[in-house]
Amino acid sequence: MPEKRSRKAPRLHFPPEPAYVVLKSQSDSVSLRDLVLSRCKSLSTKYRPTWWLPNGHMHTMHSVLGDFSEVDKVWYQRRLLRLVDGGTLGLDFAPPDSPDIPDDTPIIVVQHGLTGGSHEPYVRSVLAPATAPVDRGGLGYRAVVVNFRGCSGVPITSPKFYTAAQTDDLRQALTYISSRFPNAPLVGLGFSIGGNVLIRYLAEEGVNSRISAAAILGNPWDLVKNTLGLHDSTMGRYVYLPGMGANIKRLLLHHQAIFFKNPAHPTAAALRAALHLKKPTLTDFDDIYTRTVGDTPPFPFNSVHEYYAWASSHEVAADVRVPCLTINAADDPVVQRVQMPGADAQNNGYVVTAITESGGHLGWFFGRKGRKRWTTKPVLEWLQLFGTDVVRDVPTVVVSVDDDGFIRESQWPNLGCKEVGDMLVDGNRPRKELFLQGF
Repeated sequence: MPEKRSRKAPRLHFPPEPAYVVLKSQSDSVSLRDLVLSRCKSLSTKYRPTWWLPNGHMHTMHSVLGDFSEVDKVWYQRRLLRLVDGGTLGLDFAPPDSPDIPDDTPIIVVQHGLTGGSHEPYVRSVLAPATAPVDRGGLGYRAVVVNFRGCSGVPITSPKFYTAAQTDDLRQALTYISSRFPNAPLVGLGFSIGGNVLIRYLAEEGVNSRISAAAILGNPWDLVKNTLGLHDSTMGRYVYLPGMGANIKRLLLHHQAIFFKNPAHPTAAALRAALHLKKPTLTDFDDIYTRTVGDTPPFPFNSVHEYYAWASSHEVAADVRVPCLTINAADDPVVQRVQMPGADAQNNGYVVTAITESGGHLGWFFGRKGRKRWTTKPVLEWLQLFGTDVVRDVPTVVVSVDDDGFIRESQWPNLGCKEVGDMLVDGNRPRKELFLQGF
């Protein structure tokens, strides 16, 4: 079987006119293409997947079901943030509070995948080496995982849930992070649906982005085409869509009391209908619940595909104005329509796209034991390059605190947050324990 393994390097796509950046070590600007080829060399190396994971389904299943509790161990300091709409975010900082780390140390801001969190092995595979001290071979960075509402033990405290395109929660997290570490450059890291959210944030903010560069893994890009692709495949219809639906249902069932606190609220009615489905798919939930319950325009949408078209990131990527590396696998069974970003985005000088022949959805395993991920090295190279070596002005952070203690920024008058809790979190705990924390 080894002779059948892929021995190909990723396909790299650089825009015809790449953006230029300046290194701290020299005064002349360098094209993003030349910089990536010279400083992110692992993107040009051959990827040989683990021999007993012969296809994307196996990589994906191993990523979900494999035991990674003894590798890439990470502990976090969790800061619970109460938002002005009553919701709660869980920001997990790694390493836990360490006064020895300089205040201007780069911070990796992470957006995880659907129903995931800081405990996910794919998150820890990057953060364990990224936050390890330099004298132990790490980058010596800080990291913070912005756990979606209700995920990874974070409580639901308002009727509002998260979506594939909701960027205001990330904005409020960035307000808090920047207020605590105003001199630290922020670099982004997104996985799957979290990557979609991160791309949309970068596009919406453009040159004003608080995040100075980002790496995105397994982004679904065009949610319409990829949802249709899942419905057109046997594994998609009977494994992946029901599996994601079951995860969402489990999450909402755990938090249902807060959603049903006001039975007349539109969220309660939509959730009641969704939870009555016996074996809902992700599309079922999005059709009955997600597309209808947004509290601001353009919600509600007329159909789930109209919502997916609005929430997708493949076209808006054209508006990204910071260096952005995206990595997808051609055999990803969840993101079946693997493609470059939209036509305009392909001409965006800031977006570099890498597509591997194999790797599945957030898999990319290599080595005999299938514990290491090929993507870790190129992502670390990218984060070090743009967190440490490239010149980037840290934006001035001007915050105020209102009478209720909410931290606010003038450009987002409807947003604000305040810390309401602080605890140590074991990022290596089994998935089955995540709803038993009592946070």
